[in-house]
Amino acid sequence: MVNPHHKNKTGPVRVAVFGSFHRGFHVLSELLKGPLAARVQVVGVATDDIAASYVSRERRVWSYPHLPEEETMVERLAAAYGLDAYKGKVKTPEFYRLYEEDWRPDVCISATFGQRYDARLFGYPRLGFYNLHPCIDDGWPSAFAGPNPFQALLDDGADHAVIAMHAVDDGFDTGTLLALSEAVYFPPGCSVVDLHRISSPVAAKFAARELEKLIDAAACADAVADAVAGAAVPDVAVA
Repeated sequence: MVNPHHKNKTGPVRVAVFGSFHRGFHVLSELLKGPLAARVQVVGVATDDIAASYVSRERRVWSYPHLPEEETMVERLAAAYGLDAYKGKVKTPEFYRLYEEDWRPDVCISATFGQRYDARLFGYPRLGFYNLHPCIDDGWPSAFAGPNPFQALLDDGADHAVIAMHAVDDGFDTGTLLALSEAVYFPPGCSVVDLHRISSPVAAKFAARELEKLIDAAACADAVADAVAGAAVPDVAVA
């Protein structure tokens, strides 16, 4: 379903965040409290329920030792701003109704989220649906696609990572690349959880900068389209 509000471009840009752990927390923090907060409205938050089988806990960051507070920090941050975090399955009639009738996002950001998206979700926002994925600059799609890229990078002996911001599609970390962040270097003896903690502030600020570019580009395109449409309207003589 294409967003029926596609033509309604007035007011702040409506953003939905699908995120958990540190990356989800920092992205949501940037959108709620950072410089971009004046231009966006967070209209929905979805986060992992790590007790649920559909988040593939055993293949992701949740399989490593972590603090109990890290499991719920996105949910608690959302609640502090009056937002109810959704923790159920996202490919269900219940969520489609919430997404299309209540959230109505112009753009979505995925930042550590344990469910796959379908075309009904990623095809809806007028400005796109984007994921933040750690990798290195090894071409795109990266060889480090998958649910646990930091472990793959450590296993390969990498000494740094970048964050790829890419469009979500039917593949697994294969959508069109938007941009790569600056490098985040790995300290000696670091773990997967350490790398999530270290890289997440970088990922969030990078995502906010790229999102602002998307908003500016869309505003410019809309202004041009409005000017062209206005020029095409013939003058009407007044008697």
